[in-house]
Amino acid sequence: MKTKWKVTIGIFVLVAIAGGTFASIRYRNRGLIEVQTGTANRGTLVALVSASGEIKPRTYTNLAANAQGRIVELSVAEGDHVRKGQVVAKVESVQAVADVESQRANHAQAEADLAAAEVGLRVQDDNLAVQQATIERTKSQVSMSKTNFDRIANQWEGGLIAKQEYDRSKNDYEQQQLGLRTDELRLQQMRSQRAQTAASIASSQRRVAQAQAQLDRYLDILAKYDVISPLDGVVTNLPVRIGETVVPGVQNSAASAVMTIADMSLITAEVKIDETDIVNVKLGEMATITIDALTDQTFTGHVIEIGNSALLRSSGAVASSSSTSSTEAKDFKVVIALDSPPASLRPGLSCTVKITTATHNDVISIPIQALTVRQKGDLESVQADRDRKANKTTAVTEKSSNSPIDLDKQKAAREEVIGVFVVANGVAEFRPVETGISGATNIEIKKGLQPGEEIIIGGYQVIRTLRPGAKVTINNSSGVVIGNGSQG
Repeated sequence: MKTKWKVTIGIFVLVAIAGGTFASIRYRNRGLIEVQTGTANRGTLVALVSASGEIKPRTYTNLAANAQGRIVELSVAEGDHVRKGQVVAKVESVQAVADVESQRANHAQAEADLAAAEVGLRVQDDNLAVQQATIERTKSQVSMSKTNFDRIANQWEGGLIAKQEYDRSKNDYEQQQLGLRTDELRLQQMRSQRAQTAASIASSQRRVAQAQAQLDRYLDILAKYDVISPLDGVVTNLPVRIGETVVPGVQNSAASAVMTIADMSLITAEVKIDETDIVNVKLGEMATITIDALTDQTFTGHVIEIGNSALLRSSGAVASSSSTSSTEAKDFKVVIALDSPPASLRPGLSCTVKITTATHNDVISIPIQALTVRQKGDLESVQADRDRKANKTTAVTEKSSNSPIDLDKQKAAREEVIGVFVVANGVAEFRPVETGISGATNIEIKKGLQPGEEIIIGGYQVIRTLRPGAKVTINNSSGVVIGNGSQG
């Protein structure tokens, strides 16, 4: 045989052998589903809730204008430290100062009138004392004059003295009585004048109080032309310049912003957490904070505030006060205090927060993507098919019914069961499981799996459509990384 034919026959034989081998492999692997697998591992699982937000001081205030006018003085610059009560800016206040000076003059005049009235009252008190002493002296003189008149009268009745002397003594006694009456009337008049002066003093006191109230009012108006820091802190925003005009707020318009002062002693990260995660967050839980501007640093903190009102994700408005549909996604505000913030932090920096909501040690965990859901009826149907094949019986088709018992069975058949697919002897078996906390990539399995069992983790479409009892072939060459059981 020629060499050419030998080569041709050899090639043909090799091709026939290769084709037969390929066909044999294809026949042996018919119906196999390619899957990726991992193992259920035991270790520590950390449940985290992640959210983004911004750095904010815990306490800050936005100072606004309380009076209209031009800025005539700015005593601070952005970044300066200020003290509580410090005047940080002044608004032009010529008219307010003039009003205060005018009212001070009115107040001084009212006080002078009151002082004069009080002096007059003291003089009248002295005159009353003198008049009282005069009356006492006159009473003494009347008593002496009456005694003398009584003696003269007795002598005149006895014929011892002339009538002329009797008349003179009588007239002297009557004059003394008249003088006493006059002094008493004068005392009464002086007391009336004193009461009038006292009433005038009370009126002057009211005028002084009124003038003081007016002065306080104008002083308060004048004080509004000074912008005063209500706390110790740092000027974080200064949008105005000297010479700019500011206006106070009215009903439908906000006042002109002058500056923002923040207490930088307590720095927080304010984030918004999805409504599905907020139920897991508790006060005091630890968190790690990363700041976009400080990529090489990670900070620790703890939760100090959890909002009670839901915020609409689209607008940030409180959900209860919005007309937007309640089906819109909602967030809740959470505030985390940084434990040791650096001095380089500034309000407004973007940050990402991871809150540790739970830590479980020595638990079984699997990748989250391995979990799947099947209806109870489908699982029972698969098991029934297996039983029929095992017993080589013929399936009997039941007629549908709308009886209450059948409806209950249909409802029970639609019940969803959470589980994973376990590989056993090249077959995918559905295993119901009970889950616990979730980490970033893994989830805790409380019941249903043992450490080391091989489970199907991919691909996603395969797990969604895989039927219990299907034959599978394992291909883990796609570079899928399986967790080691210690997951965050």
